[in-house]
Amino acid sequence: MQKAALSGIRVLDLSRLVAGNMATLQLADFGADVIKVEQPGTGDPLRQWRKSNLDLWWREYGRNKRSLSLNLKSPRGRTLLLKLVAQSDVLVENFIPGKLKGIGLSYDILLETNPKLVILSITAWGHNGPYRDKPGFGTLVEAMSGFASMLGFPDRPPTLPPIPIADMITGLYGALACMTALRHRDATGAGQVIDLSLLEAMYSVLGPVAAEYERTGKYPKRNGNRSPNSAPRNSYKTSDDKWIALSASTPLMTEKLFKSVGLEDVLQDERFSTNEARVRNGDETDAIVADALRKFTLSDLMALFDETGVAGAPIYEVPQFVEDPHVKERGILIEVDDPELGSYRMHAPLPRFSSSPGAIRFPGARLGEHNQEILSSLLSLEEADIHELQTAGVIGS
Repeated sequence: MQKAALSGIRVLDLSRLVAGNMATLQLADFGADVIKVEQPGTGDPLRQWRKSNLDLWWREYGRNKRSLSLNLKSPRGRTLLLKLVAQSDVLVENFIPGKLKGIGLSYDILLETNPKLVILSITAWGHNGPYRDKPGFGTLVEAMSGFASMLGFPDRPPTLPPIPIADMITGLYGALACMTALRHRDATGAGQVIDLSLLEAMYSVLGPVAAEYERTGKYPKRNGNRSPNSAPRNSYKTSDDKWIALSASTPLMTEKLFKSVGLEDVLQDERFSTNEARVRNGDETDAIVADALRKFTLSDLMALFDETGVAGAPIYEVPQFVEDPHVKERGILIEVDDPELGSYRMHAPLPRFSSSPGAIRFPGARLGEHNQEILSSLLSLEEADIHELQTAGVIGS
């Protein structure tokens, strides 16, 4: 069996909800031993994101991680954690700044225990600034970063995304940060603390909006499905009441699109002859394109675009996506055998490596499922010791 790329890397994940789990998921998928440290009795709140009484958020984003239910409010619990810290490479946490110090687990203590430790601290607002002590979630960051103000239609309220996009982006940054810090540690022998905020991660993907505002006085506003950079770009209804998305992001693509649907003469009109003109006359551009596309069924339009090299895609709902032939052939979804729920599909590990691919070894574990395994193999505790810790409430049962 091929050795996983991150085999030998141990991660202690003290985080809760999405961003930390997204970060450690990337490491776990590629072979890192991620130990999810959770409060006995309750565990990670992600376990409570249920639909139809199914904890599928946890089972997907908690996959490949061993669960240790350990009471960090207990002095003995903190002692056990520090023994694990001494044997680990990375610790991930998302407490409000200062919270770990308040329970006797300051960064100084953690780094004194293991000077080579990489500590990833994920917070909403960062470790300094007037908002550092405020509680925060991705939704608040999506609002304050300016993202929500750009999302939606101009005559409707700002729109908050239906998925935790700020957390997901931050989690991906977090995984990259851990690997960068491990590279630095390997070169220097020194660990460090990574201060990663959801606010900065979310803002970083919005484009040069501050520069645009400072240089021109303008900034993005809600513009529906349109792009401020190219046109046409929107969703368009077909004759069979389905929807297609188009993004004619280059002049050549616009030319191909207009010619394929009988609009080549439109390009001679100065209102639509350049990309800048089409963006400026967005309403008229969209009306012309929408009227042309409305004459085709979705399948006929996709066949035409395949023939003429036009970039377009159907707007799928989940049932269409999971059954799409490209999705199936690429293996974008992987069948997972869950001992409790049976088989179902999860997203495959990303990115795809030619020599050291990721793998899904098991779905999100039961709370405390690996208590005995971790405490006996890593800390050499006997069964009687583990039972006594359970009785004392230091670990979960």
